[in-house]
Amino acid sequence: MANDMMNWHNDLFDRLNDWTKMDDLVNGFGRTFLNAGSHGSVLKTDIKENDDQYTMKVDIPGIDKQNIALKYRDGTLSIAVKRDSISDESDKDGNIIASERQTGRFGRQYSLPDVDVDKIEARYENGVLQLTLPKKAAADTHHIEIQ
Repeated sequence: MANDMMNWHNDLFDRLNDWTKMDDLVNGFGRTFLNAGSHGSVLKTDIKENDDQYTMKVDIPGIDKQNIALKYRDGTLSIAVKRDSISDESDKDGNIIASERQTGRFGRQYSLPDVDVDKIEARYENGVLQLTLPKKAAADTHHIEIQ
């Protein structure tokens, strides 16, 4: 651990002395800073697409399914999650070493065009939300001849 910190420290000063590496430093810090604030609030998702449908797997551990809301509108799937409370795992003196689990509301939106809303299927098991979103049948194209 100390070696990692020392390497990071040395790398930081190397980047500060080389202006061509400043963009990497700033962008890396920005990603780290933004990710630190959103730890646990982003729904980790796998999405697959084929000609007929989209399939999704979304990790939502520790949430009761009645606290998950799905909405599809104008080509966008929205997933909203609510966690009201977390059981207190402190000892008799109230000491907690770390607490990273969040309470409150969080969610995410996905752009998935041309979904047949009436045929969407959702299943939630072992902390994973699985969705099948069939695509609408391609409409017949009407060609117009220009005279």
